[in-house]
Amino acid sequence: MSRIGRMPITVPPGVQVSIKSDEVTVKGPKGELTRRFNPDLSITLEDSKLMVARPSDGRLHRSLHGLTRTLLANMIEGVTKGFEKTLDIVGAGYRAEKSGDKLIVRIGFSHQVEILPIPGISLGLEGATRIKVSGINKELVGETAHKIRGIHPADSYKGKGLKYTDEKLRLKPGKAVGKKVQQ
Repeated sequence: MSRIGRMPITVPPGVQVSIKSDEVTVKGPKGELTRRFNPDLSITLEDSKLMVARPSDGRLHRSLHGLTRTLLANMIEGVTKGFEKTLDIVGAGYRAEKSGDKLIVRIGFSHQVEILPIPGISLGLEGATRIKVSGINKELVGETAHKIRGIHPADSYKGKGLKYTDEKLRLKPGKAVGKKVQQ
């Protein structure tokens, strides 16, 4: 059995879970998420605990067992706490500003880059060099943060660009100057 898949998911008070065949809807204080799962797996709710069971030990069912449990746990965590990723802007003159819902990033191009948030995601700023991406869907938060970072990823020589706050950059030494040959 999958160690992750057989662990029960505790549903906190204030969160409603409804299961209709292969579709699970989770409602909480921050919002509502709905997702379809493989119909072979059975998802049950008893005594405020969600359980995922697989019908066989086949390769497909084993691979989906832990995945389904993790996705359900992320849905419950998202509607109660939410998810957040932060990005840092590194470089002289690189900065961001907020104009309404959109984010305007000046990051070394000849033009400024405008970022519009997708529904369910909010973009915020801490100062002029830290971008916060937050929402209830973990996949959308990660995807949006990745797209923002993809505008200008931190380079490997000076470290200038966009990077995740907890990301460690290994800077390359650059071009080595050779020794002078004495004659």
